[in-house]
Amino acid sequence: METKLKLPHEIITICKVRESELDAFLKRAIAIELFREGLVSIGKASEIAEVSRNEMMDLLGERRIPIHYTVEDLEEDVKTLRRIKQG
Repeated sequence: METKLKLPHEIITICKVRESELDAFLKRAIAIELFREGLVSIGKASEIAEVSRNEMMDLLGERRIPIHYTVEDLEEDVKTLRRIKQG
């Protein structure tokens, strides 16, 4: 499911991004806030933001947001490592 959101054009100026970068900027902002609120894992946040887990960790670090490394995060990392090893 995809939802479209109408925003005032001035948001580009407020966010200090190019119009072509606004979509990525907003996805990252939403993902960061969802993670900060504890509503999604770092893996899910990276999916929402369309960045790698390492990039998401960097984004969170830049904003001094503590990274909560959960059991689910560990399990996801193990699955990824197994997939890389097999590939």
